[in-house]
Amino acid sequence: MLDAPSARAASGLPAALPTDRGSLDAPNPPAPELKKPTLLICDDEDGPRQSLRIVFKNDYRVVVASNGPDAIALARVEGIDVAVLDISMEGMTGVELLHELKVLDPAIEVVMLTAYETLETARQALRSGASDYLNKPFDIPTIRAAVAKALEKRRSALRVSETGDQLASLQRQLTEHTEREEVARHKGEIYASVLHDINSPLTVISGFVELINRSVENAASVEGAQLESIKGDLNRMNSQVGRCFEISRRYLSFLNTNKVENTYIGVTQMLSDLKELLLRHPAARNHRLTIHEFPEDAVAQINGTDLLQILLNLTINALQAGETPHRVEVQARRVHDPRVLEQYGDTSQERFISGEGFDTNVPLLAVSVLDTGAGIPPAALEKMFREKFTTKAPDQGTGLGLSIVRRLAVEAQAAVHVKTKLGSGSTFTLFVRLRS
Repeated sequence: MLDAPSARAASGLPAALPTDRGSLDAPNPPAPELKKPTLLICDDEDGPRQSLRIVFKNDYRVVVASNGPDAIALARVEGIDVAVLDISMEGMTGVELLHELKVLDPAIEVVMLTAYETLETARQALRSGASDYLNKPFDIPTIRAAVAKALEKRRSALRVSETGDQLASLQRQLTEHTEREEVARHKGEIYASVLHDINSPLTVISGFVELINRSVENAASVEGAQLESIKGDLNRMNSQVGRCFEISRRYLSFLNTNKVENTYIGVTQMLSDLKELLLRHPAARNHRLTIHEFPEDAVAQINGTDLLQILLNLTINALQAGETPHRVEVQARRVHDPRVLEQYGDTSQERFISGEGFDTNVPLLAVSVLDTGAGIPPAALEKMFREKFTTKAPDQGTGLGLSIVRRLAVEAQAAVHVKTKLGSGSTFTLFVRLRS
């Protein structure tokens, strides 16, 4: 009678069956062999070279050279981790070779060997970046320990470098992300700004439409003075439509990062346009608004649309500076003495806003918007140029008007000064260079 193994053998079956399902599959491939570190040995004597090759052949990929130039040639192509160099060689010395290897790869670690030790040669080798310094003859445990220490030092340096690269990459990614967020935020500000800025001319247009409708709704015919009045209103409406297009064009140029060409305007014309805009503006009702003429033909160093927008925002802000009727005046003047600006600063009753490029060279144009309203409390004065800051009810103010003034003034290398007193009103003054 056959026992179980004999029976299996007789039947052609294997003598033993696998005990788990995993062994039925193809055998797992062997784990990839870790790449050995590369060790360069350079000595002009064959005996030490071959002895060190034998000592390290199991743990390192060993390459050997008998002189400095051959060692440098090997280092250019082999990717050396650690080098063991004889300090006293004909031609290029070990210290000179150490310098050259560090130029190729500062992370290469070097162990120096010498049969004729002097304190100065040891110092020279260590100053040049050697990891260790051993005397011939040396015992095997000592040389193994020195090379192992040098290899660990190199690996640590590479890990630090890799970590630094990763941190730099992360920093770049964070910077790019921040820039993308900043661009998105800036575009959001522009969208809000364009809606705010176009709202003023649209309000004027709406007022003209209402006037025209009143003029014609009950008239059998329109002629004479009434027709001329309607024609004038239509021309003004057309002008405001043009302003809407100009504002849109400038904001679109910001979104497309294209530099828009500046269109300058005379101060006299600008004040006339401002008066025309505010003549029928709802904010001007019940207040006494005076826009003084500028007695000369001068041009400010700022885009005309931006200048008009700044003054429009400042004047509407002044008209809304109190619940009761009050006086608002707009007046332009030349500034011939730059020392006028030295008295301005930030206190509980005044603020001075300017960009880094603000040029105080005279002559300057100063356009002031004065109101006899309620004045500005110190807490509000400190925050009033921030985006979306408003003291009005949510349905009455966006908090964009003065932030737009600040942005446009800084872009034009201009400045804005505010002086206020509770119960007495405020004066906002724009300072901008005059074109020569």
